[in-house]
Amino acid sequence: MQFRPALRLTSSAVLLTLILTSCSGDPQAHKMKHFQSGQHYFEKGKYEEAAIEFINAVKIDANYAEAHQQLAETYLKLNKPQIALQEIGRTIQLQPDNYSARLELANLLILGHNLREAQTEVDALLKEHSGDAAAHSAKSSLMAAQGDLMGAIAEMQTTIGLNPDHWQFYLSLALLQSRSNQPDAAEASLRKVIELDPTSPQARVLLGKYYQSRNRYSDSERLFREASEADPTTPEPRAALAELYLKEGKQLEAQEIARRAGRDLPNNSTAYRMLAKVYVMSGDMDEALVEYSVVTHAHPQDLQAKKEYIQLLLQKGRIGEADQFDTEILKVRPNDPDALLYRSEIQVSSGGANDAMAALETLIRNDPGNSEAHYVMGIAFEKLGNPERAEGEWREAVRLRSDLLDAVRALAHSALNRGDMDALDLEATEIIRIRSASAEGYALRALANLNRKRLSAAEADARKAIEVAPQNSLGYVQLGNVKLVEKQFDDAGKAYQSALDRNPNSKDGLRGLMSARLAQKKVDQAISAAYAQIAKAPNNSGFHELLGTALFLNKKDLQGAEAAFEKSTALDSKNVGAQLRLIQVQTARGAKDQAIATCKGALANNPNEPSLYIMLGDLDRSRKDWTGAADAYQKALALKTDNPQASHDLASVMLQSGGNLDVALSLAQAARRGMPNSPAVADTLGWIYYQKGAYTLAVDSLREALRLEEKAGAADNPAFHYHLGMAYAKTGETTLARQQLQQALRLDPDATDAQVAKKQLAELKS
Repeated sequence: MQFRPALRLTSSAVLLTLILTSCSGDPQAHKMKHFQSGQHYFEKGKYEEAAIEFINAVKIDANYAEAHQQLAETYLKLNKPQIALQEIGRTIQLQPDNYSARLELANLLILGHNLREAQTEVDALLKEHSGDAAAHSAKSSLMAAQGDLMGAIAEMQTTIGLNPDHWQFYLSLALLQSRSNQPDAAEASLRKVIELDPTSPQARVLLGKYYQSRNRYSDSERLFREASEADPTTPEPRAALAELYLKEGKQLEAQEIARRAGRDLPNNSTAYRMLAKVYVMSGDMDEALVEYSVVTHAHPQDLQAKKEYIQLLLQKGRIGEADQFDTEILKVRPNDPDALLYRSEIQVSSGGANDAMAALETLIRNDPGNSEAHYVMGIAFEKLGNPERAEGEWREAVRLRSDLLDAVRALAHSALNRGDMDALDLEATEIIRIRSASAEGYALRALANLNRKRLSAAEADARKAIEVAPQNSLGYVQLGNVKLVEKQFDDAGKAYQSALDRNPNSKDGLRGLMSARLAQKKVDQAISAAYAQIAKAPNNSGFHELLGTALFLNKKDLQGAEAAFEKSTALDSKNVGAQLRLIQVQTARGAKDQAIATCKGALANNPNEPSLYIMLGDLDRSRKDWTGAADAYQKALALKTDNPQASHDLASVMLQSGGNLDVALSLAQAARRGMPNSPAVADTLGWIYYQKGAYTLAVDSLREALRLEEKAGAADNPAFHYHLGMAYAKTGETTLARQQLQQALRLDPDATDAQVAKKQLAELKS
């Protein structure tokens, strides 16, 4: 931690303020009034309000160096170092000899990892002020950023020698000693912090957190309680104690600490928001939503509470409510950067990713260090079907702010979607680091281990998720998944039921419970479980979808399945899975026109969903509407250019309709890269090679199609044998050609290409 000298008005400046404020029409009086108000807010910890006042001051006088410098300090408190760097740079332009500003510049360059420029600044400071402790402290920070921890420790000890009474220097030394694995030395330094500042609760909280990191929980608890007793009006020690209880799996104790803080300090924002944050940290988002609703109703002027509520609403997909609260903030503060960022995220979530892009690009151009803007830009790219750019933005967000949980979570789900379990393991471990009292990270890591067949590790993580958050369903779901893989179906069912007991809306819990029953061939019990859970949560779209799937696939009850899927889509028009199943059921009962109408209706609600265009293309293709099918597949590819299924289907349509073979070949090759284990894709690629006269390549690809089909345990596809037989005939492998063509005719003697196959066989015999 780097010490930054506090900025204060000089006595003469205070006197000047008193003189000028008596002249109400004087711009200088207004400037100083805004500056003084900003300092008042800053000292109260209301940094957003402070920033507005300092900005107002520099609007009146753009050359007001003191306001620029204090604005830089405020932006640091708001975790916006890039804007702080701009403001401190402006300060130095106005006051080249401002030593404290130059020192701040050096610290900001180190923070931004601009180490070459930082080295120049630090060298200049030390040359001019070799006996100044703050300059040596900056050098220590620079050496630590360069990876020289031992040198940084030595430099910090020099700093302390120059100013042994400054507790922040001991704190910096303790952090360096901890990083270099010197726990005893770190503890001694932290004790020195308390010795130098015995009445401050902050020092005890810091030492308590250090003990917590060393798993010395009883010592941590004692120090947090001492800190709270030293200053009962400060909520931070109580927040630290609540977090400690969460880490120990004591959710009820943590909640009680937070409730008491809210009662004891009813006008302190940190205190009355504490219970909601405890729920968030423990992963209990439903309770957190309820609590934030209470808080924002009781304190409608608290914009920070509204902002936290908006973030949670966005995470839960409650876009309309998020939009309502964001609009309220923008009415009060039209240029609030956080609210503008939420506006972009709301646009992205509502299907307006392109509309949000321009605003996000402007935000990032003006503030490259805005980690949240990079995170939302990632969401926009994901919605626009560009997962690589999305992941790049999320990684940049994490680089700028390593504890940005939303970005780490997005990277975890990106890894999950592409099946990279090693990457999921890494991101899940990061989530655990950021929020160890939450079940989420352990549950995701359990999933990564489960998919890598590391069942013992998966079970350990699942049980750890239950331990840290026994009322959260996530750990029980993953424990059920482990038992399901181990074919311990009764134990799996119990775990899934425990998940549903804790979260009656857990789709994963019901899916798992039904899977366990189906694995035991207990179809009726699986369906009964769905009906039972629907009775408890009748408006859960996912539950009706699961019921419909079981009725459709396991009972062949088309009427019942259709009713269930219709209910599911009525409850949630964004549930694409249910809509696709509904279309499949309608197709299965021969109602293709109705299926097409359903598909088009689903697209009206989900215009950016490639899978619906692929389904529409399949329906058109089944009616031999090649133009309609090609148009649908092209729209799917416009949304997601690397969609291998759409690429394959469009290539297949072009083959059947006499389209451009070169374009079809390019599409089939792209599909093969994206779906290397698909027999159908290998067959389509091989048949295109055949049509283009590349018979050897055709044989290789068509043989691979049969091999993949056999590996998958699928039924023999007569078309595959027909295609390979024709290719063998062209390469002169007569015996093999005859075998494949005969097999094709045995499997389907009435196939469209049967006459061509018979003719080719006759030619081979002659």
